[in-house]
Amino acid sequence: MVRYPNGVEGEFFHQKRVPSHPEYVGEQYVEFPSGHSTVFAVIDNAAALAWVANLGCIELHTWHSRVEDIERPDYLLIDLDPTTDGQWPYVREIALVVRDVMEELGLAAYPKTSGATGLHILAPIKPEVLFPDVRRLAKALAEEVERRVGDQEIATTTWRVADRRGVFVDFGQNTRDRTIATAYSVRPTPDARVSAPLRWDEVAAVDPAAFTVETMRDRVADVGDLMADMWRRKVSLVPRFRRLGVDEPVPPSG
Repeated sequence: MVRYPNGVEGEFFHQKRVPSHPEYVGEQYVEFPSGHSTVFAVIDNAAALAWVANLGCIELHTWHSRVEDIERPDYLLIDLDPTTDGQWPYVREIALVVRDVMEELGLAAYPKTSGATGLHILAPIKPEVLFPDVRRLAKALAEEVERRVGDQEIATTTWRVADRRGVFVDFGQNTRDRTIATAYSVRPTPDARVSAPLRWDEVAAVDPAAFTVETMRDRVADVGDLMADMWRRKVSLVPRFRRLGVDEPVPPSG
């Protein structure tokens, strides 16, 4: 939870451990590689959503996995993150390349604005591959996108921030414990932007400033929930590894 008790202009703080809460707010125990552990809030009903909003949580950050199996993500994510101002046209251009690569791999691609400066592209997968393996495949996918764009001033997978010039084709979000602003999450901006799912025919000309708290109700009424069928299109990620020249995951022993 990222809490803004004094609004978007005031100081904020991160809180992982769920505070005292009513019974309609769920809990999920999580252990970290460091040996530390915590209990996250599970927000899966309208009352819990109102509760967490009342704590000043403007934006909602979620894991890539469900409580039934937190070690295996339900989607692969590519996060297009501009390095400097003025790179939004590049973001839109690169997104179409990401879609092409995903579709060639037989992955369904769902774009959404991040609500901040970037764009997320999610591919639903069966929860059978661990986070490190999903990240390996995402890295190979991002490198293929970089190769096809052919200009690191436009698209880059360079990990060191100081060495980046183009839009970062970020595969590293496919890591355990990482979170992203969920679809339809409000962001802490003066215009209350929203992370908005998109149609692919909108991406080439999309302006993220068009999606705010004030406009999203009409937007959803007009286009519906563009991610409604996402979980019906999950596929196994395992056969996609060799197609990108990546070793397949090793099945757990026993």
